[in-house]
Amino acid sequence: MVPSPLALLLALGAAATALAEPLRFVDCGSIDGSIQEVNVSPCPTQPCLLHKGTSYSINVTFASKIESQGSKARVYGEMLHVDIPFPIPEPDGCKSGIHCPIQKGHSYSYLNKLPVKSEYPSIKLIVKWELVDDQDQMLFCWKIPVQITS
Repeated sequence: MVPSPLALLLALGAAATALAEPLRFVDCGSIDGSIQEVNVSPCPTQPCLLHKGTSYSINVTFASKIESQGSKARVYGEMLHVDIPFPIPEPDGCKSGIHCPIQKGHSYSYLNKLPVKSEYPSIKLIVKWELVDDQDQMLFCWKIPVQITS
């Protein structure tokens, strides 16, 4: 039996929607902001499978509780409760989709990339992503489980 074009279209639409589903995340100390949604693309299931040599899109929607001239991202791979710094191409939040200065009560979409280098080991870990304001307080902090794979 050959599926109808409508059935194929619906299946493709469902697959595209699955790729854009917001992630379940743990808030790890957002003080000066509140996270509304975290998206990692592509990551259709959790834990996210991060393939070596691939770059992933990060989109965090959050509301600021304070005013800040700037913001800076810090990313870690957490293993056995130890945070290992993870370099990202652009740590400046004001160059990552956020219109600075940050205003109290406004919502923002923070956009960045998570490159997974080929030399990284194949391992399960927790990605911890922080964005701090100009007073080094957390605008947001979230964690998700990932598995780095070939």
